[in-house]
Amino acid sequence: MSGTKQWKRASAALGAAALATSLLLTCCGRAETPSGGGSTAPAASIDNSPATGELNVWAQADEAAALPKFAEEFTKANPGLKITVTPLPWDAAHNKYQTAIASGTTPDMAQMGTTWMADFNDAFQTVPQGIDTSDFFQGSLNTNKVGDQLFGIPWYVDTRVFYYRTDLAKKAGWEKAPATWDEFKQFLKDLKSKAGAKWGVGLPNGGSADGFQSMLMFPWSNGANLTDDAQTKWTLDTPEFVEAMQYYKSLFTEGLADPNPATGAGAGESLFVSGDTPVLTAGPSGIGSISKAGGGDSYKSKFSVMRVPASKSSTSFTGGSNLVVFKQGKNADAAWKFARWLSQPEIQVKWQKTIGDLPAKQAAWKDPSLADDPHLSVFGDQLTDTKAPPALLTWTQVSAQADKALEQIVRGGADPAAVMKDLQSQADSIGTGRR
Repeated sequence: MSGTKQWKRASAALGAAALATSLLLTCCGRAETPSGGGSTAPAASIDNSPATGELNVWAQADEAAALPKFAEEFTKANPGLKITVTPLPWDAAHNKYQTAIASGTTPDMAQMGTTWMADFNDAFQTVPQGIDTSDFFQGSLNTNKVGDQLFGIPWYVDTRVFYYRTDLAKKAGWEKAPATWDEFKQFLKDLKSKAGAKWGVGLPNGGSADGFQSMLMFPWSNGANLTDDAQTKWTLDTPEFVEAMQYYKSLFTEGLADPNPATGAGAGESLFVSGDTPVLTAGPSGIGSISKAGGGDSYKSKFSVMRVPASKSSTSFTGGSNLVVFKQGKNADAAWKFARWLSQPEIQVKWQKTIGDLPAKQAAWKDPSLADDPHLSVFGDQLTDTKAPPALLTWTQVSAQADKALEQIVRGGADPAAVMKDLQSQADSIGTGRR
């Protein structure tokens, strides 16, 4: 679905297997062929006149529940406008959009998971003049691009950081978080030898769908990319990619990550709270779910969050949801004006306080409620360096083969160089769908 709300909400089951599962729920596979049709017509410029008429918006789950109150606030300043919000469950939304596009019954505007942009972009308007995109986090803005065109704007963002037990870190001799790959490995070793941890970190092992996708922070931080710049060729066996996979494998072979972690809801939190696995990768919802597992808000004093450890960079995964306007909609002008209003920094801060979604506008992170929060502020810092898988229809097929490759490396002990060479061959056969 998205890199997204489902991804975020489902991460209550933290840890290796749980993270892979939550990614499956939210970074859903794309359709084999694009939905919609026709060429992309240039969008008109959006001015500052009041929005009028009727505006139909589709949104998913928690966002759909919270959006009507914000719509009411927007209509107070635009009294000639009536907004209707239709809620959709995440697990049915993809089919709903596909059917609406095929039948010509789309809403005017919708919440779109980041990994669905390539599925439906033929049905979206391009972003018009009058929508300022300069302050969005670049990684999040890029999820709206298919080729060189922008088909939506970010609504909220999600990314992954590492959670760690500060009390056990101090026991292991660490007063601050590790910042590099070498430091990270030593940190995990010290947590085992000095703080009594059974395992250092919970990581995807390839045994679940989208495990490969959820560990891309390591290749990306080593300078690797999934494709070339033109997105015409997969680049999965480059020296940067292979080196990252070798490092990732070493975390398992050296006993720092469990190759066969416990699965199920709450497994990751339980291992974290018990101290068996005092480091986990998760999104912002981990703050609440870990605190709950530890007994309440007071448990926040026992853990902190840190950016992805760096090799050549500190690059994490970005997801979330975007706002799109359909070509078949009847009120594009009001739709873009509502989307523009929702992206204002002050509205994004209010939205975060209401529902917990992370703001996509960098200016919003200057608000004290985010900037002064010791846990949330790290997410804002991490969002300055993020990437997402390319908006290619064939990514689903390549990712499925990559999951198998990851399992061969982690659980089968295979040589990363040989596995990635084979994966590259499979990806070449699948192609990128672009020329």
